Amino acid sequence: MMNFQSKKILGINGVGRIGKLTFWNQLNQKHFDGFVLNAGRKVGKKFEDMVDYLLKDSTYGSLDIFLYGYTGKTCKVEIINNEEGIFEINGVQVKVLSEARNPRDINWAKEGVQLVIDCTGKNIDPTVPADDPKGSVRGHLEAGAKKVIVSAPFKIKDKSLKMPTDCGMFVYGINHMKYNPDAHHIVSAASCTTTGLAHMIKPLLETRETAEIVTASMSTVHAATNNQNILDAMPKEGQSDLRKNRSFMNNIIPTTTGAAIALEEILPEIKQIGFMADSVRVPISTASLITLNVTFNTKLCEETGEPVISRNFINNVFKKAADGAQKDMLVFSEKQNVSSDIVGYRGAIVIEGVETHTRTGFMPVYAKTLKEHGIQCSQDINIPVTQAKIFGWYDNELGSYVNFLGKLAVYIDKNMA
Repeated sequence: MMNFQSKKILGINGVGRIGKLTFWNQLNQKHFDGFVLNAGRKVGKKFEDMVDYLLKDSTYGSLDIFLYGYTGKTCKVEIINNEEGIFEINGVQVKVLSEARNPRDINWAKEGVQLVIDCTGKNIDPTVPADDPKGSVRGHLEAGAKKVIVSAPFKIKDKSLKMPTDCGMFVYGINHMKYNPDAHHIVSAASCTTTGLAHMIKPLLETRETAEIVTASMSTVHAATNNQNILDAMPKEGQSDLRKNRSFMNNIIPTTTGAAIALEEILPEIKQIGFMADSVRVPISTASLITLNVTFNTKLCEETGEPVISRNFINNVFKKAADGAQKDMLVFSEKQNVSSDIVGYRGAIVIEGVETHTRTGFMPVYAKTLKEHGIQCSQDINIPVTQAKIFGWYDNELGSYVNFLGKLAVYIDKNMA
């Protein structure tokens, strides 16, 4: 066990993109007093190679720049024990484990870890038993952790099974208050796109004039991820999405996203709406863009005859949210941003107000149709509907997702049962 005086030790399983950046984020927050990182395998030729990996990033620069900007100040890094994989950053102890890949074999109890964030992207089915030889998220609990946060949406492979009662999916700032420490032991922090989308649609649902959504759809123009190929590769047996085997450097790649399904768990009101979602991968390292298309039942102003829902009305909804209930989480911008402006930006979603568009039309409903449905009407009527197109930026790695995953982790730790 590491020589921690405090019990606030965070365990991180998987030190890939989200795992490493979660470590950075929590170092900056200074809520936890120490870290145990499970790499699950040896890294490089010596322990210093693992430390070097943790200190640098091709997308965000060095840990020094992340913590101190371009002030010239640097982190104090000291190797404490090569054999046990222990080092310090600015006096904060970090231990790296490299032996176990199966969660049940990671001795969190021995390391004094109560909260684990699983960033492998593999342990996402909470119905799999802890003793499954291929590994299970439940193995973390068997290994001594009290709570586990999964940095991906849950995905139950056996469709005949229901979500276990000790699980919950939460996005900080949306529904994290529903977390029950007595009931929830395995938590999903949803996905990067779901995090941004939930913060984007929440103020629309909470505003009377825009709450009556008829249909909605979204596309995310999404940065590349590590499940894509650098060069074209042969598809695996049974693989259905052949495009992900094509080179991400050379292509714009249409694909799928589970954001709409996950959004229904975060905001149950969405279940009543015919919501569709898709993703288009583009060859950049991070920063993504949601285009949200929403059709509203609307009204006409009695004085002017103009639709109540307009471009200015939609933008004011987001301005109000950015200054109020979603302050420091949703950002309203009237600048003309590009993706590089969003890299590292600490907000769940940045509304691109200059690109908001609305158009109101009329949906004809015929008297005969109404009568067939038992509604008495003597003449055909036209119902005004307004379609809105809203753009929202998010840094799908550090600025949006990891930031809000980190907020959720601190909240759960503070409310540890």
